[in-house]
Amino acid sequence: MRFAFLFWAGFWAFLLDQASKYLVVHWMGLARLRSIDVLPPVLNFRYGENRGINFGLLDNNSDLARWLLIGFSTAVCIVVLTWVMRTQPVRRMQIAAGLLVGGALGNVVDRLLYGYVLDFLNMSCCGIENPFVFNIGDVFIFLGAAGLILFENQSDRQRKKAP
Repeated sequence: MRFAFLFWAGFWAFLLDQASKYLVVHWMGLARLRSIDVLPPVLNFRYGENRGINFGLLDNNSDLARWLLIGFSTAVCIVVLTWVMRTQPVRRMQIAAGLLVGGALGNVVDRLLYGYVLDFLNMSCCGIENPFVFNIGDVFIFLGAAGLILFENQSDRQRKKAP
C-alpha cells in the first residue's frame, strides 16, 4: 500500500485519457466530422493524428519513428517509476508520478493501436488562434512533470526530518 496513490493516479489518468478519446473521437464522431465547436473560441474539438512528438516534431510518418517513440515513452515511465519508488515520496509526488505515467501510457496505447496518438482538444483565447491539438493524456503528462518538479524538494525535506 506504500505506493497506492501512485497506482490510483496512474490508473485514473490512463482510464480518463482513453475514455475521453473514445467518447470524443469515436462516439461523438470527431474522426468523421473533423471539428466540433464546444465553447468557441475557448474550447473546440479538432481531430488530430499525432505521429511525432509535440508540435509535429519527428512527424515523418515512419514505422521507425513510431517504435522509437513507443520505446522512449515506455523508458520514461520506467525511469520515473524507479526514481519515485527509490525515494520516500510525499503523497503529492506519488500522484504527480502517477499522472505522468498514466498519461504517457495512454499515448503509448494509441501508438500501438493506431500508429499515432489521437488528439482532439484545441483551445484559443483573446484573438490568438491556436493551431495545435492535444489530448487529456498530454494534460496529465504536463501536470505530472510539473508536480514532480514542485514536490521533489518536499520529499527531500521530509526525509531529512525523519529520524
